[in-house]
Amino acid sequence: MSNIAPCASDPAHSRGRYHDEPGRVVRGPRDAFQRDRDRIIHSIAFRRLRHKTQVFVAPDGDHYRVRLTHSIEVAQIGRGIARALGLNEDLTEALCLAHDIGHPPFGHAGEHALKAAMQAHGGFDHNGHTLRTLARLECPYPRFDGLNLSWETLEGLAKHNGPVRHPGWALADIDAEFPLELATHASLEAQVAAVADDIAYDNHDIDDGLRAGLLDLDQLMGQPFVAANFAGVEQRFPGAPRERMLRELVRDQIGVMVNDVIAATAANVADAGVESAAEVRAAGRTLGGFSPELARQERDLKRFMYANLYHHPSQLAAADAARQVVSRLFAAYADDPRRMGDDWAARLPGTQTAIVRYIGDYIAGMTDRFAVDRYAEIFGREAVPEALRHV
Repeated sequence: MSNIAPCASDPAHSRGRYHDEPGRVVRGPRDAFQRDRDRIIHSIAFRRLRHKTQVFVAPDGDHYRVRLTHSIEVAQIGRGIARALGLNEDLTEALCLAHDIGHPPFGHAGEHALKAAMQAHGGFDHNGHTLRTLARLECPYPRFDGLNLSWETLEGLAKHNGPVRHPGWALADIDAEFPLELATHASLEAQVAAVADDIAYDNHDIDDGLRAGLLDLDQLMGQPFVAANFAGVEQRFPGAPRERMLRELVRDQIGVMVNDVIAATAANVADAGVESAAEVRAAGRTLGGFSPELARQERDLKRFMYANLYHHPSQLAAADAARQVVSRLFAAYADDPRRMGDDWAARLPGTQTAIVRYIGDYIAGMTDRFAVDRYAEIFGREAVPEALRHV
């Protein structure tokens, strides 16, 4: 990258990895953040995202987004913003690709069920589980557990939504071993990854909601931000097929949001006078994000999406079914851990808290369809909730 900003993260000055890697085979001229990105992409946990819920629980259709396609789209948006701001694109991409790896099956519905089942033993949090998966559970290397990612990547995943004042047990466990300075802000690359996530799901969920028939254009026109952008599309493409104009609308909105983030972040950086990644962390406020006006419009859009898509009756019914599956699976494994299979049962830990968290690890790693198959195996295919029988 030719135009590197002073506040960009520098792989040559990374704080390193928890484990030394003597005798490591060098596979091409990659720096620390490029290696992190590649380790994430080649992980089993990343591949499982192709069968994990994004918005629609176990969608009955090939064109809806899942966690994997969402993560790729976030990475594309994040890299574009990072490039324009002179930040490190590879670190931004790694953070975008990995940010949802800790999600259990069935998205937030599955997370709520796991959190309830594990409440007496620390609960469950998908962001903490992302760190746990990458630093503890994904074990492709002979000498150590985890992917042994750089400090900057783990820090960015831990704090991409801002400082963490009260970490859950999974994140606290990683931080105790490899301190991530949780009380400070993360790098600008992590802040860009967070807003790229917002941009992607704000707009792509509109796309999927329209495709599913759960949203319609008249509803959307009640949102001034959407209405203004659609008016621009109609002016540029009069008489174009409606479906194509709606897809153009989504692209336009992404462009408007991206351009706003670039301008607002550059202004915030200049105003704060930060000249290094360390000064970004010490700035005491988020520097990467929307302008105040677009931030207000984006919050309004989110409220609309919750009311009309995420809390749509069909979505709520599917979420109820998903919570039932996860809750009953957890209870079945707690009753008889051998149901997890010989490999998992053979490694069962000794204390009750450790066992509960171990079961949580097993379920959180499931894809939607694997969870439904295990449920059918234990309770019978006829017991699978109707909303999930197509899986």
